[in-house]
Amino acid sequence: MKTALVTGASRGIGRAIALRLARDGVRVVVHYARDAEAAEEVVSLAGGGAFAVRATLPDEIDALFEPLTELDIVVNNAGIGLSKPIPEVTAEEFDEVFAVNVRAPFFVVQKALPLLRDGGRIVNISSGVTRIPFPEGIAYAMTKGALDTFTLSLAAALGPRGITVNTVAPGVVDTDINAAWLRDDPAARSAVAGWSVLGRVGEPSDIADVVSFVASDDARWVTGAWLDATGGSHR
Repeated sequence: MKTALVTGASRGIGRAIALRLARDGVRVVVHYARDAEAAEEVVSLAGGGAFAVRATLPDEIDALFEPLTELDIVVNNAGIGLSKPIPEVTAEEFDEVFAVNVRAPFFVVQKALPLLRDGGRIVNISSGVTRIPFPEGIAYAMTKGALDTFTLSLAAALGPRGITVNTVAPGVVDTDINAAWLRDDPAARSAVAGWSVLGRVGEPSDIADVVSFVASDDARWVTGAWLDATGGSHR
């Protein structure tokens, strides 16, 4: 049985990814930072030997890897947002968003490499804002741009081991973190649906299914790729 580490897997997109990989027959390590109850619910639903690990990233990466002995898949999903224009961003906020969104994935991979089997998979969850201008959140967009560059160079570095590295880039997705402005505001939801050429708002499962593909053997010849999972937003 393959083993996958999914960071930020207790809710939202990470939860959907963990549950989809579990349905694919993968044992899932459910990382979480705060909500133990939500993480244990994912573990219960996933089954198949799934278990939860608490760690605050990037400061507690060693704790994240303490129970792990081997890996086949790493999904760098954990991240935080920062929706502020340049004049309002503090140095502390800038450092924090880069620490969680860039530093953490880098050192998660560094720590994972000795455990990752040859022929394994690394999937980085980026964002459509590296293609679509996002002036309300430039610092956040910059972190995802760095992650995209990480994917491209890491794919070349790990190619000799048969490890593929790909980016999946969602657009706006209906998750709890967006509930206040997206679910509770019909006008906002309609506007977001209009951004997509498919005419609807993305769901966590839409992203999880793409991750499932690039994490599978079927994607063995895909590496260093940036997969647009925005539903064709702003095309």
